[in-house]
Amino acid sequence: MSPPSPSDFARYLRTETFGGMVLLGAAAVALLWVNSPWGDVYLSLRDAHVGPDVLGLHLSVGHWAQDALLAVFFFVAGLELKREIVLGELSSLRQATLPIAAAVGGVVVPIVICLAIGWGTSGIERAWAIPAATDIAFALGILALVGSQIPSSARVFLLALAVVDDLIAIAIIAIVFTESLNFLAAGVAVAALASYWLCQRQRVTSPVVYVPLAVITWVAVYDAGIHATIAGVALGLLTRVRPDPDEDHAPGARLEHRIQPISAAICVPIFALFAAGVPVNPSVAGELFSDRIALGIMVGLVVGKTVGIFGVSWVLIRLGWVTKPAGFFPRDMLAVAILGGIGFTVSLLIAELALPPEEAELAKAAVLLSSMAASLIGAAALIRRGRVHTRLLDED
Repeated sequence: MSPPSPSDFARYLRTETFGGMVLLGAAAVALLWVNSPWGDVYLSLRDAHVGPDVLGLHLSVGHWAQDALLAVFFFVAGLELKREIVLGELSSLRQATLPIAAAVGGVVVPIVICLAIGWGTSGIERAWAIPAATDIAFALGILALVGSQIPSSARVFLLALAVVDDLIAIAIIAIVFTESLNFLAAGVAVAALASYWLCQRQRVTSPVVYVPLAVITWVAVYDAGIHATIAGVALGLLTRVRPDPDEDHAPGARLEHRIQPISAAICVPIFALFAAGVPVNPSVAGELFSDRIALGIMVGLVVGKTVGIFGVSWVLIRLGWVTKPAGFFPRDMLAVAILGGIGFTVSLLIAELALPPEEAELAKAAVLLSSMAASLIGAAALIRRGRVHTRLLDED
């Protein structure tokens, strides 16, 4: 089976570019709203509880955005990861080694930096995970906006790296932030996932079957004490992505085509709207550079991500253990590595899970500031590299 067509990949990038811009707009609205005279309205809306008072599902609007809407985002990430493993950049060991190793470096180095700076501070035992993640939508959006002259191999590298990065972050969430396990609910979740997999194997196509299974899986995972976004990625990974001979598109491709725009344009921006509303005042600004956890997050994202992604990639290429992507120079890789410091969506989620509300607000402010810095520095580097590629093309 051939890998996804260039048009499929271009569509994915266009959707993520649009989603990244909407995401940025939602975050800006949240920051302006919460720091305006109507900030109390924002906080009241975010903290208002809705939903049935069963199975602990009477949640605040902010928690519904975090637990339910973000599960849709992780379902799309799971679909993309499955497609890359079966058909794409991760389908062969030689192709997969570079982005996987770069992703690992981009997770480990920021964690080490955050731990080193925040060691001995209360809360660092959970906050160390905050700078581990790269935001797929935001990073691809910046790359697509200002990196049009960069070789397409850079986009493939960043996409594969970000997908693996998010998988590692999902594993961290599942392991570190699962405090107690309801074994009955976990058993229901496993049974629902097994039923979903069996229906995929039996080529069942009706949404009447899959939608209830997805809802049951989400509720069971949530009630089990595991973060509910894990349900999304598990369902994505169990979805069939290789089409049968009589199919134009596999279920994974159809679902991604239908759900990714909803995720990029609605689910993730709404999450950002309720997660990025951090009151900014002089005391918060001062604490950002005096609080060791906040400082560890910022240095981990802006410096650690760049050093981890670029350093591991450069060493492996120099040793000849991996093949450099076509037309992809070391300085191109450095510019792309800087974008890895855009933690945003998953970093904000981990900050919510890791810290008490007051401390989480400071951590989220650190994530927002460092993501903005990585965006601006990465965009400037990409523009410069784009001019170089344009000049080389003209000379040829």
